[in-house]
Amino acid sequence: MENLTYITGNYGKYVSVKEKFENAGITIDYFKCDLDEPDVNDIEFISKEKARQAYEKLGSPVFVADSGFYIEHYPDNPGYPGAFVKRSGVSSNVNKLLETMKDVTDRSCYFLDCLTFFDGNEYYQFFGISRGSLSNELRGHENKRAKSNLWYVFVPDNCIKTLAEMTDEERNNRPDNRTSATDEFIKWYILNRKNAKKLTKKCWNKNKLYLW
Repeated sequence: MENLTYITGNYGKYVSVKEKFENAGITIDYFKCDLDEPDVNDIEFISKEKARQAYEKLGSPVFVADSGFYIEHYPDNPGYPGAFVKRSGVSSNVNKLLETMKDVTDRSCYFLDCLTFFDGNEYYQFFGISRGSLSNELRGHENKRAKSNLWYVFVPDNCIKTLAEMTDEERNNRPDNRTSATDEFIKWYILNRKNAKKLTKKCWNKNKLYLW
């Protein structure tokens, strides 16, 4: 199998998935690059567009992973910030988020991940979701694996710690019934990459493999 290149300006994202790929016998390279993000609240479209940009820069198979963060009862704007996590400034100013949410009782929220692999001919997309709730304060220690500052306020379902408070083992084995776009991509890549045409029509739709 060819090496894959993970394009991201966030080194924490690379660190958080590198071990998973290595354990599956897949080598991934890190390439730091800030890509233009479309001004649309659609994580699927954003991920695909950034994969296209990344391939144009490198000319070899690439994958990008983007996350949306959805606060179900955000005041006057349910689902905010959605795909606009970076653009909204929510992840860079978590204290402001907590202040806005201080009087909200139902603090349900979730991460929605979209991983897009592009080989120069076809786009393949994989999705994952992790549900939980917002804590009332910042909790946890600095963690090089943290994908964003939201790790310090996100408590997964069936857990009492934020992602930032958990050890690697606790985070990887947490009982929150999440689905992982990265895990599903790795399984698909190993089984089907050499001959993508073997994918059954039942799970195949316009070059997208939806795995929730």
